Amino acid sequence: MTRLLAALAATTALALGSPAVAQTMPGMEMPGMTMPAQRKPAAKAPAARKPAARRPAPRKPAARRKPTPRATPAAPAPAMDSSMPGMTMPSATPEPQTMPRMPGMAAPSPASTPDATAAMPGMDMPGDHKDHDMGAMSGMTMPGMEQTGTALPAGDAPAPRPPMYHYADRFFPPAEMERSRMRSMREQGGTTVYQVVLNLAEYQVREGRDGYRWDGQAFVGGDINRLWIKSEGEGAFREGVDSAEVQALYSRAIDPYFNFQAGIRQDLGPGPNRTYATVGFEGLAPYMFEVGGSAYLSNKGEVFGRLEGYYDQRITQRLVLQPRVEFNLSAQDVPQIRLGSGLTDAELGLRLRYEITRRFAPYVGVSYEAKTGRTADYARADGKDPTTTSFVVGVRLQF
Repeated sequence: MTRLLAALAATTALALGSPAVAQTMPGMEMPGMTMPAQRKPAAKAPAARKPAARRPAPRKPAARRKPTPRATPAAPAPAMDSSMPGMTMPSATPEPQTMPRMPGMAAPSPASTPDATAAMPGMDMPGDHKDHDMGAMSGMTMPGMEQTGTALPAGDAPAPRPPMYHYADRFFPPAEMERSRMRSMREQGGTTVYQVVLNLAEYQVREGRDGYRWDGQAFVGGDINRLWIKSEGEGAFREGVDSAEVQALYSRAIDPYFNFQAGIRQDLGPGPNRTYATVGFEGLAPYMFEVGGSAYLSNKGEVFGRLEGYYDQRITQRLVLQPRVEFNLSAQDVPQIRLGSGLTDAELGLRLRYEITRRFAPYVGVSYEAKTGRTADYARADGKDPTTTSFVVGVRLQF
């Protein structure tokens, strides 16, 4: 009987002491914190049967939220005591504490303490972020990035080479680039073009007898090489043509504004005719003056020259005033064609045209012609007036 009572007391003591032993784990004690006794988990209730799925009701559109007024900062609320039973809260001012060491955990190194400076490899952090020197970043170079242009540091190195013509030849085969440039020139400006311009086609009202005059030219070719046909002349009604000429010229561009011309000139009309070898120039001078000059060598060995020019002064987009001048010269006296040496004659004209279109522009104006020197003497001997003033009406055509 005594043995039976002793065994029952030992079993009861063991059952009462086992929960406290199970709640204690080595190294888990937190300073200032008392762990409450664990409770047994509640028995799980039997799972309820899920009802049949229902079709969801249509969703109502959400109402637009009204803007929330800006809250006024409120006074700090009093501190709340959130301590749990059996738990001691630390003081407001934290003090250096040593974290408990778990079994098997190595002791912390001095660098991992709060007072140690956290330094990364290759990076030097100053002690206070307010003292950071942002200018020190100007010399920083990213890997694979080369400094160019204004980012280069100051120095006395020579300046880089300026860009050259055909810059793409530095990266692509020069022969291929030259072939592509020539093809582009042919497609953009190397095609064959033509034009016919009748600069003067006018009726001249003179004292004593009325007359007419023409001056035109045509060309066919490209931007560099062209064939020019020129013709000019004048005459009087009921008396026929006084003088006329036709020129066939080869023209080659020598720069963007001037052309070199060479060819043949043939005189027509009454009196002895001449054939000339011709060489000259034609182009656009500064300030938009159209100028031209020619030298002629006849089949008789005579040398003549001509200078001419005009300027289109635009009054409006359609109204154009054109002053015009022409000088003819001779290197010797030629009585057979009634020309003296020096300046043989000069023509000064002023014409006002209205461009209905670029291709059709009627004009009116005045023209003054004067023979000089020995040529004027030949005119007086033939019973002609060496000076003539004409009122002109004509049209300028372009095809």
